[in-house]
Amino acid sequence: MLKAILSRKELSENSEFYSYIGDLLNCRDIRELENFAHHIGTSRLQHSLNVSYYNFLLCRFLRLDAKAAARAGLLHDLFYYDRKTHERIRNRHPAEHANVALYNASMRFSITELEGDMIVNHMWPATPHLPRHAETFVITLVDKFCASAELSSYLWRRFCEKIKKSEKSAMTKLRKFRQRI
Repeated sequence: MLKAILSRKELSENSEFYSYIGDLLNCRDIRELENFAHHIGTSRLQHSLNVSYYNFLLCRFLRLDAKAAARAGLLHDLFYYDRKTHERIRNRHPAEHANVALYNASMRFSITELEGDMIVNHMWPATPHLPRHAETFVITLVDKFCASAELSSYLWRRFCEKIKKSEKSAMTKLRKFRQRI
């Protein structure tokens, strides 16, 4: 079941979006991203789907290249290491993982120049090069939006769990109090 973080509908129901990324989603290399934690409570695959979907929607709305936006969104974090523990890149991760993702994507798939710019510069201004396309500026904003939404969603779930736990605890205390009376 493929859903974006703030969407209630199945992503495969959007035939235009799915036609752009379906081949990528069927690839084992993309599915492997499910095994890597990304932002708190989100796998790297889910984050990439979130970015892909909202990048597609926004670029389509702005009459930009929605196909490149969807594909680059799914490939923008295509790296296979734990960013928190990987020794060689840990301190430079924000700037360097985009180069790793572009390398991995270009070794596995046919990448257009636009998709490459979107992947390698999605962390701008942490990356040294200014994006060359409007779509690249869009993906930088969408990536930050999705990361914020993923964190907020996680914090909201934790808050609700604590409320339920405290309600359960209060009900237990009330039952025990009633039993004593």
